[in-house]
Amino acid sequence: MGQLDNRVVIVTGGAKSIGKAFARALAAEGAAVVIADIEDGADVASEIERDFSTSAISEIVDVRDEKSIRALTANVMARFGQIDILVNNAALFATLDLQPHAEISAEVWDSVMAVNVRGPFLMVKHVSPHMRAAGYGKIINIASGTVNKGMPNMLAYVTSKSALLGFTRSLSRELGNDGICVNTLSPGLIESASVLENPHHLGPSERVIASRAIQRTATPDDLLGALIFLSSAASDFVTGQTLAVDGGSINT
Repeated sequence: MGQLDNRVVIVTGGAKSIGKAFARALAAEGAAVVIADIEDGADVASEIERDFSTSAISEIVDVRDEKSIRALTANVMARFGQIDILVNNAALFATLDLQPHAEISAEVWDSVMAVNVRGPFLMVKHVSPHMRAAGYGKIINIASGTVNKGMPNMLAYVTSKSALLGFTRSLSRELGNDGICVNTLSPGLIESASVLENPHHLGPSERVIASRAIQRTATPDDLLGALIFLSSAASDFVTGQTLAVDGGSINT
């Protein structure tokens, strides 16, 4: 028996990197998984069904587009009849250039806000009515440890992830009496596939590791325990919170 048996979860950005790790971990606990990504996640869905004997489907979704999200939720409800868990993971990060604020174009700023802030808002707008009708739900917003550190040359990204903290707190007040918990998972720098493909975000590894109380490299696997906790009945009285998973970096 898994902790998420008979639950249905949507993971945005679930076709690769951290999102793929999230989708697999949730499936390992028994959840049916919907991989919602602008890229095709059919291969990931097939892997999940093979490895974990649970249902998994891929939906091509642009989280910036309300019509696309409306279609996603309709398809999921038609297939499964419920949406229990939403992981707002899709974000622009690794492909962004490191730039001083004065060099960031308005177009880049708007694109980051569209994916990283508008996306979670639209997902919640269309998923929460189904959770409310069921009297149950878990919404997990993926933020970033950069919010606590105020990292330079990443202003658009850091600002977008800061917005998710307030988003989580306000939303938890609106949905608490409906049996819906809303929390934020805030990772430190993770050596994910996407980051390794864009090593300009890694910086000097010795400096990154030295900032942590647990002084080692972090991988997507380090996030999975916290994800399952926030997705499961173990966190039924936890809402409006931000759980930092960064090896103690913000404490040093």
